[in-house]
Amino acid sequence: MRTLLSLAMAPLLLAQVSRPVDTFKTKAGDLKITAIRHASTMIEAGGKVVHVDPWSQGNFEGLPKADIIVITDIHGDHMDPKAIEIVRKEGTQIFAPAAVAKTVTDATIINNGETKTAGAFTIEAIPMYNMKRGPEPGKFYHDKGRGNGYVIAYGGLRIYFAGDTEGIPEMRALKNIDVAFIPMNMPNAMPPEEAADAVKEFKPKVVYPFHYRTSDTKVFADALAGTGIDVRLRNWYY
Repeated sequence: MRTLLSLAMAPLLLAQVSRPVDTFKTKAGDLKITAIRHASTMIEAGGKVVHVDPWSQGNFEGLPKADIIVITDIHGDHMDPKAIEIVRKEGTQIFAPAAVAKTVTDATIINNGETKTAGAFTIEAIPMYNMKRGPEPGKFYHDKGRGNGYVIAYGGLRIYFAGDTEGIPEMRALKNIDVAFIPMNMPNAMPPEEAADAVKEFKPKVVYPFHYRTSDTKVFADALAGTGIDVRLRNWYY
């Protein structure tokens, strides 16, 4: 019986062990961040759970349901109704830009520059957009004002999720960021060298490259060597 039970639980235990997890100290207690896949991330603190950009290509087996969901943009690797249904529960609050709320109709709209509170969490919407990259001349993959990056604060810890963006002025102007998640997926975000250049401007204490697919994150880490910024490479595609 014990052997059969162990075999049945093995895939779940493996899924739980394989996800990269980091813990941070805050004034309100420990905060845990779990890398799920691509841009999909989970925060746990104070008995509450925040899912950022849940994507159904990620493995959510064994993970707690969301008290809060934040969505950055309309593209399918960020706004995924199937994944939202996987992680939501009764009473889940969803925060998203207006373009996302056209599909996720029960979302609370939060626009660039606005701040919302959800329990002990503060959610600030930061612009995310392309300045030079698009599918054809005169068009961008991400138009300014359509999507949000977010600064999520808890217990004095400020966590920046950049969304799918280039190294825009609003990113470079950020202050007092403790933890940052920066994309470097091409062609619709930016290469590692550009991402590192932007990070040098706002100097987070800790930075994770994510949403990188086949980009070489070591190039990003090497470009930030000697800056004092703690670059943490994690496997978002296990």
